Amino acid sequence: MTDQHAGRPTEPRTTPPTAPQTQPQTQPQTQPQTQPQTQPQTQPETGPDTGTQAPTRSPVLWRLGGVAVVLVLGGLVRYLEQTVPDAAEGTALSGIADAIEYPVYAIALGLLGNVVLTLTGLRERLSGGFRTEFFIKTGLVLLGASIDFSVIVRAAGPAVVQAVVLITVVFGFTWWLAGRAGVDDKLRALLASAVSICGVSAAIAAAGAVQARKEQLAYTASLVILFALPSIFLLPAAVGALGLSPAVAGAWIGGNIDTTAAVSAAGAIVGEEALQIATIVKTTQNALLGVVAVALTAYFTLKVERSGSAGRPGPREFWERFPKFVLGFLAASVIATVFVATAGSDVAKPLISDVNAFRTTFLILAFVSIGLEFRTAPLREAGWRPIGVFAAATGVNLAVGLGLAVLLFSGLTV
Repeated sequence: MTDQHAGRPTEPRTTPPTAPQTQPQTQPQTQPQTQPQTQPQTQPETGPDTGTQAPTRSPVLWRLGGVAVVLVLGGLVRYLEQTVPDAAEGTALSGIADAIEYPVYAIALGLLGNVVLTLTGLRERLSGGFRTEFFIKTGLVLLGASIDFSVIVRAAGPAVVQAVVLITVVFGFTWWLAGRAGVDDKLRALLASAVSICGVSAAIAAAGAVQARKEQLAYTASLVILFALPSIFLLPAAVGALGLSPAVAGAWIGGNIDTTAAVSAAGAIVGEEALQIATIVKTTQNALLGVVAVALTAYFTLKVERSGSAGRPGPREFWERFPKFVLGFLAASVIATVFVATAGSDVAKPLISDVNAFRTTFLILAFVSIGLEFRTAPLREAGWRPIGVFAAATGVNLAVGLGLAVLLFSGLTV
């Protein structure tokens, strides 16, 4: 009896106390600490992020929405560009309305759209459709079709000399001064290219060559427009005050005003002969755009962005960095030149005019996208120094350009 009662209690009492103490204490402590902490952190983060329902369709729809915003604003730019001068005709604002170019409308509307989309929280979602780089490169390739190298060689030998000397001196001065002022190397390249060659188009090409940020391109484009608009009226007034001949006046205007449309406007104010010379000079500078882009690519690849321990970059690295659209730009120029020579000017000019219209459309979309992608933080970091550099370089450009125009174009007639 005692053996049975003693044996029975010892079996139930030894096994239950050990089982409940090990299992309830280890499981409740390990499971609540490991599972509740790991599952709530992984599931909420991976669930919404990796939820494969949205990535298949939502980003595409948002991207298409961004493209739609760019197209709508681009259409509005076209409307303003065509209707504002007509509406202002005969008023005190007529001269200003005629002088305002499409980049002004495009960047202004892009910035306005930027503010609206930011306030509504839609800008980041739609940003995939702001295809700035694609629009810019396509526009620059089409720009090559407006450059006829044979016209430059035949009609304006002095323009080639002026373009080479002026670009070399002004680019070198701007690069040096910006370096002394501590300006970032990429912004430095954009400023030097814009003020010495052809304004916004040169800045765009330089941005592709040195891989500059979009904010730096927008900053440079804004400076170009800011300085070009007053020049449309100030340079013709200076021409009258200095008593320059039409050829000298046209060469000075074409070599100094940074946008082709502004050159045309200022040249037209002076007269037809000045307009022709100004157009040839500016076209000659535009033709050197590809040369400068290649030089900047080589310089930044071989020196600026090459670490001290890295070996000399090979042809493949240079080719990967090289802005391929420059080849399209040069090819379009050669094709246009051959086409004009074989088909004749009367046949070629209407077609080239249509190509130029497409070019303008793509550049409008590019400037709208620049405004939509614009951020103020990099500009605050840059401060006033780039503005001072650009203003000083513009002064040097005016002085050197005037000297070259008087030296090379005095007594020349078209």
